Amino acid sequence: MSVRIGGVPYGVGAPLLTGLGNEPGVELIEEVPSRMIKELRGGRFDAALVSSIEAFRWPGYRLLPDLGICSRGPVRSVRAFLRGAPEDVRRVGLDSGSETSVALLKILLEKRFGAKDCQFERVTPTAKPDELPHDLVMFIGDVGLAATCEERRALDLGELWQEWVGLPFVYAGWLLPPGADIDRVLPLLRRAHARGVAAGQDDRTGGAVHYEMGDLERQGLARFHLEAASLDLADSSITPTFITEVAREMES
Repeated sequence: MSVRIGGVPYGVGAPLLTGLGNEPGVELIEEVPSRMIKELRGGRFDAALVSSIEAFRWPGYRLLPDLGICSRGPVRSVRAFLRGAPEDVRRVGLDSGSETSVALLKILLEKRFGAKDCQFERVTPTAKPDELPHDLVMFIGDVGLAATCEERRALDLGELWQEWVGLPFVYAGWLLPPGADIDRVLPLLRRAHARGVAAGQDDRTGGAVHYEMGDLERQGLARFHLEAASLDLADSSITPTFITEVAREMES
């Protein structure tokens, strides 16, 4: 039986996916995180590189503790384009991509800038956010990186988070659903990352994104969980099990 692995279709995820589609017995499916989540919850993936907030919305996941898509400051590819003052934002346009970035934006708007009662709606990504009528629009991935504006101010969500809480931000991580074969899946994920590093893929963002999760990244993830749960964007009672803890339980 083949191993089905989900990955984001953005260039930022390439260092964690390098060569996975060429591994014998592996089926790599690339999809935007918001759609991939449905497949992951339905048990149709053995692992998925998916929005980090999903770890706090659905019980039973195992989370790889040392690999993810992270930033310590500006991330460049997750940007909100603002017209006017942030505290005056009421109408917000979002692309159909990352659930994590949507939650992060909602947290920053309400808790950092005091913008309450905002109305959120999905929009088609465009390289020209000035053309949209919203007070603020957010795009992620390659569109977020390439978008330009004249009438708006570009806000980097990674930079705003770092300034606010003083911790890195984890945008996506490897989640394994209950029943996934850790011994089979884990080596595949680690080999993909090693190939990405060897090929220089981890340098493609110019250092804006890094792919190793350490103590600070896990602290940032825990703070994100806390802030998201306070706005009912995540479940405070759901804490994923790190795969190292699973391994330790199996050995005991």
